Amino acid sequence: MSDRMTVTRRAFLYKMGLGLGSVALSQLMGGSKAKAGLLEAPHHAPKAKRVVYLFQSGGPSHMDLFDYKPTLNAQHGQELPDSVRQGQRLTAMSGHQATLPLAGSVFQFKQHGKSGAWVSDLLPYTSEIVDELCFIRSLYTEAINHDPAITFFQTGSQIAGRPSVGSWISYGMGSMNENLPAFCVLVSKNKGGQPLYSRLWGNGFLPSEHQGVQFRSGKDPVLYLTNPDGVTEDCRRLMLDGLKELNEIAYEREEDEEIRARTLQYEMAYRMQTSVPEAMDISNEPDHVFDMYGMDARDPGTYAANCLLARRLLERDVRFVQLYHKGWDQHGNLPNAIRQQCLETDQASAALVKDLKMRGLLEDTLVIWGGEFGRTSYCQGRLTRSNYGRDHHPRCFTVWMAGGGVKPGTVYGETDQLGYNIASDPVHVHDLHATMLHLLGIDHERLTHKYQGRRFRLTDVHGEVVQGVLA
Repeated sequence: MSDRMTVTRRAFLYKMGLGLGSVALSQLMGGSKAKAGLLEAPHHAPKAKRVVYLFQSGGPSHMDLFDYKPTLNAQHGQELPDSVRQGQRLTAMSGHQATLPLAGSVFQFKQHGKSGAWVSDLLPYTSEIVDELCFIRSLYTEAINHDPAITFFQTGSQIAGRPSVGSWISYGMGSMNENLPAFCVLVSKNKGGQPLYSRLWGNGFLPSEHQGVQFRSGKDPVLYLTNPDGVTEDCRRLMLDGLKELNEIAYEREEDEEIRARTLQYEMAYRMQTSVPEAMDISNEPDHVFDMYGMDARDPGTYAANCLLARRLLERDVRFVQLYHKGWDQHGNLPNAIRQQCLETDQASAALVKDLKMRGLLEDTLVIWGGEFGRTSYCQGRLTRSNYGRDHHPRCFTVWMAGGGVKPGTVYGETDQLGYNIASDPVHVHDLHATMLHLLGIDHERLTHKYQGRRFRLTDVHGEVVQGVLA
């Protein structure tokens, strides 16, 4: 048997397998609107259909937002005990300090809702929805610097180049909307802080149609989507038809799935010329919606406006919406800086949860809020009663989730009295990813892709579903 015949038969069986699976999943998801993913059917009954991930880049301080530590406040200015530090490595930014004085929070905490969750006065709007939220106070990571830590959360690996979370979900589950991407990205404008790279929402070694598509504020929400001057819609259609024919010839010769992936991308871009302007047009939103999200919601590109756009994308059945908001990296002047961050994000984050619930979407939409690590309970730099900074802290921090099958009004995990180490129920980044996939009906150990001789998955060779957060 010739090598050519071997390759052709292998490719035929591969394509037939995917084709039959696509038909099954398309029928399961409601017919022609859906573009199928790898899985013929969910591994188990899903609780969530879609995800919105509100990523707070820079590392929000858990002790100043969600994790009330009266003992830390009482020991303000005392040295961090060696028995607590336990030899943990520190960054170069505070590792050479002569002392590591504990810094209590200057913010007031109260219990809220029927659940009695502690939230600081920085977050009055989040305080109103605590009974919808599931707080995980015992998350931890292995990365101590921003780029590997953010990459870890977004791809399951500290090393750049792996597929992002949204790409894995698009690959496995496909799309519920044929006119918008399965994976959309919104980045807050005019924000300083740690850089964000497009590889964070990249497809890695997965087919290119699964990469995240960034939506921007301004005249062209998606770059290079509009036709150039002099190119009509009919002309564009003829060009795409011709390109498809050429790509099919190339595919028959090369049997490379990426050729067809590029064709799908071109066709999606053509449909998006109509669907994107409609989805991005918030002019028909009533005043009470803008009031709910906050005054910034009328300013395209702000976090509030992006939260409103996220709701519009979710109600149009976009599978995965990723928001990024920079500026949480507060090594100094934390009290003033974190207050500004909360002013920009608190109202809109809470409004998104409320809005989804009012529209009947929260039940099957998973909302996630959190950063790449926490902050130290000791002060970086000079400590006063009213001012301090905090260094990176991977050993424990807080995220919250809502909707999509998580247990509302729940606090899972606990840190020690100084907020430095986990006291109970640790949750690793891989555990969070495994739980996210589980809520979508996916067994994280079975969603894999073969690349360079081995099968990869989002959770690498780790990860356990956190049963205690499931409704």
